[in-house]
Amino acid sequence: MVKLKVFSEKEDITDSIKSAITAEIKRLEVGLNRTHKEIKIFEEKYKVTSEVFLKNFTAEDLKGGDDEYVKWAGELKIRDRILEELKKLNEIEYVDN
Repeated sequence: MVKLKVFSEKEDITDSIKSAITAEIKRLEVGLNRTHKEIKIFEEKYKVTSEVFLKNFTAEDLKGGDDEYVKWAGELKIRDRILEELKKLNEIEYVDN
C-alpha cells in the first residue's frame, strides 16, 4: 500500500492531486477496455484463450503472420502494464495532515 501525504501552503493542492490521479485511473480504464476488445477479437477469431496463444502459437500459426502475432502479443503486454499501473494507483491511501 502507498500512503500519500502532501504538505503544502495551499490547501486546494491535495484535491488537485486526487483529481489528477482519478483522471489517470479513468484514462487507464478506457485504455484497458479498448485493449480487452482487441484481445477478444483475436481470441474469438482463433477460438483460443490468450494464455493458450502465448504458450502454443507462433507467427506461422496465425493467418496474419508476424503482424497479427505482434499485435496480439503487444495487446497482452499493454493490458498487463495497464493493470499494473491501475493496481498502484488504486492502492494509494490519502493521509490527512
